[in-house]
Amino acid sequence: MFCDQCGTAIDAGQRFCNRCGKEITGSVPGYPARSRLQEHLRLTAILWFAFSALSALEGVVLIILANTLFIHFHEMGAPQAPTAFLHPLLTVVGLFVLTKAAAGVLVGWGLLQREPWARVLALILAFLALIHVPFGTALGVYTLWVLLPARAEEEYENYRRASAA
Repeated sequence: MFCDQCGTAIDAGQRFCNRCGKEITGSVPGYPARSRLQEHLRLTAILWFAFSALSALEGVVLIILANTLFIHFHEMGAPQAPTAFLHPLLTVVGLFVLTKAAAGVLVGWGLLQREPWARVLALILAFLALIHVPFGTALGVYTLWVLLPARAEEEYENYRRASAA
């Protein structure tokens, strides 16, 4: 920190400037104090992009397996009846995983743009990600830690308004 009258460097706990004697109150003008939400919001968005990329890869692999290996499983000697459900099951699961990945990309973009709906969608996806051990669990806990506290909604709204202005 620096004194806003004479420009002398001052310590964080110092109440008066050593050079000019001016009383130091609050933070230095032009350098507002950053909240916990501001410190972690961008990292949360980037982590959602990365997690969504991994989820999209998983979804594509499931759909490829469903439409190549499991569609012809009975031709390899497996009985038709027990394996007939694998193709549609893996296709539906793969599409669900791809939809979840698209929602994660949307959350990442929304958090970076500070959209009003992004916080709510991020919290919903964070709860869903908790069961995806280990990366989803870590991302879910981190997202809940950043966005769920009582003051986080108010901070998010203030931060969104400040960046829109």
